[in-house]
Amino acid sequence: MEQTTDTGRLLEAIMPASRIKTRLVDLVSYASDAGFYQLVPRAVVLPVDEAEIIALFRFSHQHRIPLVFRGGGTSLSGQSITDGILVDIGRYWRGVKPENEGRTVRVQPGITGSMVNAQLRRYGRKIGPDPSSIGSAMMGGILSNNASGMCCGVRSNAYHTTKYIRFILPDGNTFSTELAEDYTRFAESCRPLHDTLLRLRQQVLADATLFERIRKKYQTKNTVGYSLNALIDHAHPLDILAHLLIGGEGTLAFIAEAVLDTVPEPPFKATALLYFPDIYAACKAIIPLIGAGAEMVELMDRASLHAIEDLPGMMPVIKTLPGSASALLIEFQESTAEALATKLDLFLASAEQLSMLNMPVFTTDPKEREFLWKVRKGLFPAVGAVRASGTTVILEDIAFPLEHLGDAILELQKLFRDFGYHDAIIFGHAKDGNLHFVVKQSFHTPEEVTRYDRFMQAVVALVVKQYDGALKAEHGTGRNMAPFVETEWGTALYAIMQQLKQAIDPMGLLNPGVIINTDPKGHIRHLKSLPSVEGEVDRCIECGFCETVCPSRDLTLTPRRRIVVRRALVGLKVAGRQDQYDQLLKEYQYDGLDTCAVDGLCASNCPVDINTGDLVKRLRRESHDAAANKLALRVAKNFGLVERSVRMALRSGSLVNSLTGGKGMPALTKGLRWFVPTIPLWSPQIPGPPSLSSLRQLSEKTGSGEPVLKGTGVQTETLAARTIVYFPSCISRVMGSHTEGKKNILDTFLSVARKAGVQVLIPKDLQGSCCGQIFSSKGFQAAYSYTANKIVDSLWSATASGLYPVIMDVSSCVYTLKHLRPALSPDKQQLYDQLRILDSVDFLHDMVLPVAGPLHKKENIVLHPVCSLKKLGTEDKFVRIARHFANEVTVPVQAGCCGMAGDRGFLFPELTAAATSAEAAEVSSQSYNGYYSSTKTCEMALSEATKANYESILYLADEVMA
Repeated sequence: MEQTTDTGRLLEAIMPASRIKTRLVDLVSYASDAGFYQLVPRAVVLPVDEAEIIALFRFSHQHRIPLVFRGGGTSLSGQSITDGILVDIGRYWRGVKPENEGRTVRVQPGITGSMVNAQLRRYGRKIGPDPSSIGSAMMGGILSNNASGMCCGVRSNAYHTTKYIRFILPDGNTFSTELAEDYTRFAESCRPLHDTLLRLRQQVLADATLFERIRKKYQTKNTVGYSLNALIDHAHPLDILAHLLIGGEGTLAFIAEAVLDTVPEPPFKATALLYFPDIYAACKAIIPLIGAGAEMVELMDRASLHAIEDLPGMMPVIKTLPGSASALLIEFQESTAEALATKLDLFLASAEQLSMLNMPVFTTDPKEREFLWKVRKGLFPAVGAVRASGTTVILEDIAFPLEHLGDAILELQKLFRDFGYHDAIIFGHAKDGNLHFVVKQSFHTPEEVTRYDRFMQAVVALVVKQYDGALKAEHGTGRNMAPFVETEWGTALYAIMQQLKQAIDPMGLLNPGVIINTDPKGHIRHLKSLPSVEGEVDRCIECGFCETVCPSRDLTLTPRRRIVVRRALVGLKVAGRQDQYDQLLKEYQYDGLDTCAVDGLCASNCPVDINTGDLVKRLRRESHDAAANKLALRVAKNFGLVERSVRMALRSGSLVNSLTGGKGMPALTKGLRWFVPTIPLWSPQIPGPPSLSSLRQLSEKTGSGEPVLKGTGVQTETLAARTIVYFPSCISRVMGSHTEGKKNILDTFLSVARKAGVQVLIPKDLQGSCCGQIFSSKGFQAAYSYTANKIVDSLWSATASGLYPVIMDVSSCVYTLKHLRPALSPDKQQLYDQLRILDSVDFLHDMVLPVAGPLHKKENIVLHPVCSLKKLGTEDKFVRIARHFANEVTVPVQAGCCGMAGDRGFLFPELTAAATSAEAAEVSSQSYNGYYSSTKTCEMALSEATKANYESILYLADEVMA
């Protein structure tokens, strides 16, 4: 650690210490990417501008420390790890700007491909590259690895769609192909490099064998070595250099900005799974499918289908397929529905000529299509999730000439058998002859490492020597194919690559070991250790898909990095390195546990549904001692008293704050937390409690057998069908409206119900009731279980034994209520299963919208869909409600978890600030007539971040309805 500390101290001359990470928890968590290699960096830095990048290059040269740039860390070949300085550009380089009506887009390297496409969607355009990891892969990696994907082939990959590029060379020189003067400046200021590029181009043009070899290699997908096609596609050395950077894997320069040509995104699509008796028959169908106009043709062997057949929602027919079966996932796309129908009819008319097991069934339903593609994109992690504990999963990426694909697959399957990879799977982009194969591998013994080495040697011989294919079609050379670049390209062209690296990065400090590596065993160095830890951790293959939705990603750790640290803790313990173990465990408390929002959105992005939030809850639960659990249970049993105390505290808050200059209430709540661990810290966004009139009205009517209010304007015979039980959340009962003089949420809900003709009933023991979220998120299991059982009793009574649905006014509480079952006793589970629990969003969409009277629509509003809506699957309802009550509705592209997580944002306000910053910046760029969400604490977080007044969508309905 001493060397690491020294490096960090020296780096402070370049940037503030706050953007230099040298703590053990940071270094360990950045040691892995999605591949199967691992290196612990000396420091992780987060530069904000080009001046700092140039300074980092200078620092690297001065101290002879390697430099590696990292975006999303989704690379599978070890391109984004280092034992030098790791430069994280995913935080401050997220610029994206569509130009020319979306025909081009200007991007920075830290923005994800999916976010770029989200900005282009209104123009009906998208970027050409479409890798499976596009939701997490950042543009720096997409460009540096010359990403392609399922649809773009070799025509619309990163190389062919990059129009302009701005980059910084290791010597600090910065150039842009968008600026005419930079062409002259490059020739003047970088004469040796300029002349080398010109000389190498002339060498290739003068040698017909080399020229034809390059031309042929790029007629199919190929990302092995440097993009030598730049030498024959471009004449000016600056253009040659710029296109060498595409696919250069960060070994030549830093890409600061790029302008890409975009491609149309056809609005009409039809998708189907075609089943074949064997993989050879599936391969025979590829060329006819291409001729029929299929845009995507994805191959999956029987082992792949076995890996997904038990996923919820999968077609039952998959389990009935014969053992040799295979499938093609295909998609047709068109600009009009008529053109799509015509294309489908033509294909179906000739489909009998293909050796399919049954006729295809196409779907145009967006959700069904999305599900099929999510399954395909998640094949690699899904296989990895079921591997034996302690083993890794390796995804290789090769390409064969399309006419030989079937034969090559049979040869590859023979290699699996020869080397004992009996559960290997094959899938890939069949249109391009591009196969991915996955093998499960242990590196714990020398014998296992040797087996993998021998297997890779055999794969290289099969791909290169037998079929003249590509060892890497789209994932980049990385570390695992660097020793074999010369084998594929030949000595002469490999020598040109070596000269390019030497001329551009003469000190060899930029991502060393990647692409150019003279170590014949480089592919088996620095292998990742995956010790057995616990269920959630052991399933994770560190793909990184979870990171973009994590609210703490810009503050502390992401779900992937939390898991990497858990593995490192086990490794340190086994190695007997107690001091480092203790240090890492201590740092993990804040970074790994305290600042996790436990919102569970990571599971929605995870191909194998790992909910790191549940893991963190369990770890929190295990960290509580008996005294803490006993105190929490006492709070749960006396929650009515707590509720009254909080109301009193909030009523006093404004006065206390005004008398103490804003310092009194925070100090008071911090003190109270010593006695009541569930009390949140003070926030200026916390409003005072609602007036007691609403609560008195509710309490006076409860238990009397009479509804709080009866619906009006509805016939008697339909009244019973429109009766609900309204369960106001505890936060709604203790916090009023943030706007002075405005109705509280309780009165607002009742007002909307009255206007919609809905009869409302209230639980008789309302005060002191709670869904239990506040205990669950903190890991107080006994308190949570007590509260859960109590609320089921209350709701069972209030709903006349499950006759009426329960409506709550906070979406996160609804989500908690819908997942109470594991915390309930068996007798309460039987009652719970008969309850219908709905959100106010369901109430508005299903019961209010159909009868909403004359409307005075708002002109322009913005929404914040909370995490719970995403997990409940009701976000579409939320948007439809808004569109019913407003003429123009905006859902920010950057909308995500606000990090509030109940009261987590009060305890750690820096978490909420980090989580909301991007969305707040987007929202604040224009003004709206209203700001709406569906969870009180989230509304407070967004109000604080944007300085606008977010409120429940119930207010929108109440204000608009007559």
